[in-house]
Amino acid sequence: MSQPTLKEALNSLSIKNKNAGTWIGSSSLFSDSIISSFSPVNGSIIGTVTTTTDSQYEDAIISAHKSFLEWRNTPAPKRGDVVRVFGNKLRDKKEALGLLVSYEMGKSYQEGLGEVQEMIDICDFAVGLSRQLTGLTIKSERPDHFMMEQYHPIGIIGIISAFNFPVAVWAWNAALAWVCGNACVWKGSEKTPLCAIACQNIWNDVASEMNLPKGLSIIISGGRELGIKMSEDKRIPVMSATGSTKMGKDVGAKVASRLGRSILELGGNNAMIITNSADLKMTITAAVFGAVGTAGQRCTSTRRLIIHDSIYNQVCDAILNAYQQIIIGSPLNEKNHMGPLIDGDSVNSYIKSLEDVEKQGGIFLLKGKQLKGNEYSSGCYVSPSIAEVKNIWDIVQHETFAPLLYIMKYSDLQEAINTQNNVPQGLSSAIMTNSMQEANIFLSAGGSDCGIANVNIGTSGAEIGGAFGGEKETGGGRESGSDAWKAYMRRQTNTLNYGSSLPLAQGIKFNI
Repeated sequence: MSQPTLKEALNSLSIKNKNAGTWIGSSSLFSDSIISSFSPVNGSIIGTVTTTTDSQYEDAIISAHKSFLEWRNTPAPKRGDVVRVFGNKLRDKKEALGLLVSYEMGKSYQEGLGEVQEMIDICDFAVGLSRQLTGLTIKSERPDHFMMEQYHPIGIIGIISAFNFPVAVWAWNAALAWVCGNACVWKGSEKTPLCAIACQNIWNDVASEMNLPKGLSIIISGGRELGIKMSEDKRIPVMSATGSTKMGKDVGAKVASRLGRSILELGGNNAMIITNSADLKMTITAAVFGAVGTAGQRCTSTRRLIIHDSIYNQVCDAILNAYQQIIIGSPLNEKNHMGPLIDGDSVNSYIKSLEDVEKQGGIFLLKGKQLKGNEYSSGCYVSPSIAEVKNIWDIVQHETFAPLLYIMKYSDLQEAINTQNNVPQGLSSAIMTNSMQEANIFLSAGGSDCGIANVNIGTSGAEIGGAFGGEKETGGGRESGSDAWKAYMRRQTNTLNYGSSLPLAQGIKFNI
């Protein structure tokens, strides 16, 4: 299908000039306070969204809990059928939602379509999972006893998502939470609020057709204060939060203080080790896409290249040559490789980072800047940067959420691995090598300390089938595939005595 116009996409997704930021089922709740959504593509206002009041928040939580009490008793395969229908609705709306993601966030239209495809994929995964929510059987030490473990729905899943993946990460959480028998309350990013409205509208169609409890999928809208309210709310047993490390530390501390459970997906500072046996054509492709894709605004974006000293100059020349060919402009134009940053604050942060690199002694192979002109009228477009640095510098130790790529040398593989690991974050990592020995060292317990470790592919991108997340200041959370579903459930050990006596554990005698 051809790319729709913006008007066609907004009409298809039922996006209006003014939109209710609080939705409970098909019920929309308006307030006086609004968030305006501006497109970083051209600076135009797309629409406004009303924020959630305290009373609306209470209504949302009460409705979600009531829905959970009903939904948890629905057989899991029936819950999976609901997610199947939702996934099919996403297929119908893929082009429209992909365009909205591109226009409101600034990633390319193809990346927007890819993000919606991730939503579809996690729905497919969840449908299969709905028939595989398995536990364990355990041999008891007592005669005529049977032991097992099972997983039960836990309640309301609170979801806070970030602007860079305004729909996919919510779906990673929601699809699993629903098949596990839970209700979801979602605070989307205030920088991309219309994407959340669009997803809720699609869900409402499913809920209406299938006569679902109205509070299974709820959206609320607001800023940091609303996220704090969710984090402190004892009625939300699990909080999933995606964003900066600073945000995650605040959420994690507040949830932990009430003994709740957090799923944290936070910052990355991802490195690619390039060995002297690497296929350089494949390497350059992976490195460039990883660094400038989504204008460097992925948590898995490639931030650091650690290059073997014997090929250092060759790799630098190839990377620099590739960067000269990058076309920057509207992400709705498929000829362009890189779109805008999300807003002016991100541009200012990027420019300040470039200044800090110079202050700390960095040498730029290519120094970016804010772009001017009619095509860049939003003020959110920048050109990418490449800088030779030392890994221990403060600026390198922090994540700059922009197309800033650091390069450095190594001579010994363990030195390279140590350099990669010597940052506070631990999300994604990659090694480019044709040596089986180097690949396996990288993947071993003494290798990469990241939650994701790749060989001969880049740091960005992830398949639905694997659990997604990282260690250290990345937060330790896991979403999406594998057994990530267990985080959305409560675990229970059961013992059943089918005999006629009551033997006590450890041989204890107690006569009555």
